[in-house]
Amino acid sequence: MGIGERDPHTGHMTTGHEWNGITELNTPVPRPVYVFLAAAALFAILYWVLMPAWPTGGSYTKGLLGYDQRAAVAESLREAALGRAALTKKIAAEGFDAITADRDLMDTVRQTGRALFGDNCAACHGREATGNKGFPNLTTASWLWGGSPETIAETIRVGINSAHPDSRTSQMPAFGRDGVLPRIEIENVVAYVKSLSEPQSARGHEAAVAAGRKVFASTCAACHGEQGTGNSELGTPNLADQFWIYGGDSETLVKTVWGGRQGQMPTWEARLTPVERKILALYVYDLRRRQ
Repeated sequence: MGIGERDPHTGHMTTGHEWNGITELNTPVPRPVYVFLAAAALFAILYWVLMPAWPTGGSYTKGLLGYDQRAAVAESLREAALGRAALTKKIAAEGFDAITADRDLMDTVRQTGRALFGDNCAACHGREATGNKGFPNLTTASWLWGGSPETIAETIRVGINSAHPDSRTSQMPAFGRDGVLPRIEIENVVAYVKSLSEPQSARGHEAAVAAGRKVFASTCAACHGEQGTGNSELGTPNLADQFWIYGGDSETLVKTVWGGRQGQMPTWEARLTPVERKILALYVYDLRRRQ
């Protein structure tokens, strides 16, 4: 088929190419495409003129509008900082009860506190504050030193077994390693302790539990209480609930009684400001309230 021949069906010219009886048409580009291309080119030119666009070596063309995205972001951050500053100042001035009752302040506490917790506490307590082995779960009602916002703030300030002169201090003796209790009495007291949180575990071990109760009364009750429910004045854990820092299985409990425990939490007084510690305490307190 020759070039320039018109297709009788469409009326378009052909290109002269044919494959297996199929002729290629020289169909013209639709006019709307030219319109869109012209509009895109015009937009590009206008953008180059009005907005920052072309590098000029050490700088760039500023554009007639003088728009600067870096300046816009900086201004946005400045406005956000001013807004937070007002709320932060109010948090610093208000009491814990007033803050927890204020929805706007608590929104700030949750946003700022999550960032503070992630930067300073998550490495030990986990991103969601649910704890790791050796580090307590902060979302439960089980607190070594008390779970009020004021008490939490003080614990954050001074730490536990830390270098702070006012540090909270507690240590569980190594009853086995130091020869305070023989192995059989350790196993008996572990059987009794397990029965406090898991009564069904006493079945078949009644004699050991009974013997362990006597050991507990003479050796452990002074710190953990007669019912094993702990003492927040001493930082001793509740042994009758389901929350364990190091683990509540028999093997781990024997290891705990045998070798003792001394958990540590650093003091944050030098690293965090008073208002940051206050926000962090309220954030942690709020985690438990929402469970």
